[in-house]
Amino acid sequence: MRIWRFPDQVVRLAAVFLTAAATVVIVRREFVPESFGVKGHFRAEAIDAVAGQKVAFAGWQSCVECHDEEAAKKGSSYHRTVACEVCHGPASDHAKDPMKHFPFVPKKREACLYCHGFLPSRPTGFPQIIERLHNPTKPCASCHDPHDPTPPQTPGACSACHGLIARTKSTSHHASLECETCHETAQEHKKSPRANMPKKPSERGFCARCHARGARAQPGIETDVPRIDPDTHGGTYLCWQCHYPHFPEAR
Repeated sequence: MRIWRFPDQVVRLAAVFLTAAATVVIVRREFVPESFGVKGHFRAEAIDAVAGQKVAFAGWQSCVECHDEEAAKKGSSYHRTVACEVCHGPASDHAKDPMKHFPFVPKKREACLYCHGFLPSRPTGFPQIIERLHNPTKPCASCHDPHDPTPPQTPGACSACHGLIARTKSTSHHASLECETCHETAQEHKKSPRANMPKKPSERGFCARCHARGARAQPGIETDVPRIDPDTHGGTYLCWQCHYPHFPEAR
């Protein structure tokens, strides 16, 4: 008489599920606090633990109650979205007893470099400096009021904000070109860059003005520029899909 039994693969699969279930039970019993899930997907005791911590930050609302002039100045400046305690540190004690506890006042350059030190990953147009080149050893506050950091004079060169692009272009065949040669830029862009974005070329014909065979020489541009037939060169691709405009050397 033949005795039927479960296939081996079914037995192995059942063993895996039973082991997993037993593991979940053990972990739940040994490592998950009893209050977990009582009030949500967290430990219920966490509420009391957080409530028992000392309050460190006062919030900008407390700052403006006394420092209304500074708040008004900052509210219309580039730093309007930066909370007071980002630069001055936790100020809860100062808000409770202003004459006993004083807020931190950053005076060293390093404080500003947290945000304004040059990093390629930061957004294009965000004010950045190279610390050893930008007024070295001079305190930032000697030129920039922290509550209204607009520079004393509006930078006349695009490199003030677009440093990485400027350094790249300076070693390319486009080094002699002014930025406005390719970018139609309103003067207001220098004062409010994000509200007045410069325009970029959108058609192949723009580059053909200088690089097409038989193109007339543009003022201030060398005559021995590379020439191509725009109707056949590169097919339907846009020029900047193969040539980075700020470093357009052929690959």
